[in-house]
Amino acid sequence: MTDAPHLHVEAEGQGPLLVLGHGFGGSARNFRAQSRALAANARVVRFDARGHARSDAPPEAAAYTPDAFVADLGRVLDAQGERAAVVGGLSMGAGIALRFACAHPERTRALVLAAFPAGADRAGSYASVAERFAARIERDGLEAAGAEFVWGPSSGFDADGAALVRRGFLEHQPHAMAHILRGVIAVQPAASDLAPALAAVRIPTLVVVGGRDRLSLDASRALARALPGAELVEIPDAGHLVNLARPAEFNAAVSAFLDALPTESARTPD
Repeated sequence: MTDAPHLHVEAEGQGPLLVLGHGFGGSARNFRAQSRALAANARVVRFDARGHARSDAPPEAAAYTPDAFVADLGRVLDAQGERAAVVGGLSMGAGIALRFACAHPERTRALVLAAFPAGADRAGSYASVAERFAARIERDGLEAAGAEFVWGPSSGFDADGAALVRRGFLEHQPHAMAHILRGVIAVQPAASDLAPALAAVRIPTLVVVGGRDRLSLDASRALARALPGAELVEIPDAGHLVNLARPAEFNAAVSAFLDALPTESARTPD
């Protein structure tokens, strides 16, 4: 059996465990502002997903599946010595967190799902262009592929935002980005397709999305409708990277959500 890849993990603060997963092409650095703001009331854990930044990037395509990413999230919890945590993330990270909660509800105190990714049914979503994106990486490299699909003129990023995204994206291994696109991003289901299964999910959930997030706004709204009792927060004038665009509003929403959760001792045993 192949050993699980090493993951770069950072943790700050004291209190209940909050684990945050970044989006495709991002890294743990994307949640620095959340670590600073929330560390007074939670132990904030952020990590580079496999194939990203400072974590290992296995060469084989079979290493990049939703199940592998879900298992990695469980390993992060184990390394912190915790059975359960509030789990969440942005975009791809939100998709993995939701998969984790469905597979391991006993390990999920609550969910924080930001900029939930659209499925392949949404034109322009990463899922809908995953194969073309992966092929461009393999043919021309990360710079050319990123300029076309990530930070180019149609991305909606301003100059500073585009430069930030580009710097982070070029940190990764090209083979890993291509494998993740085909093995994880391309198979992201639409929120509407998830609705029947999510009706049975009874986990406190915060859904956060930017009001200008043209790809994730509808998906996040549909997700909030599908999850019983989910709270939806739409942050005006924020795009896809909602936690970076409006950190104060994002942090306030997450902080209020965490404060309202029942304590571990008050939870009803499963």
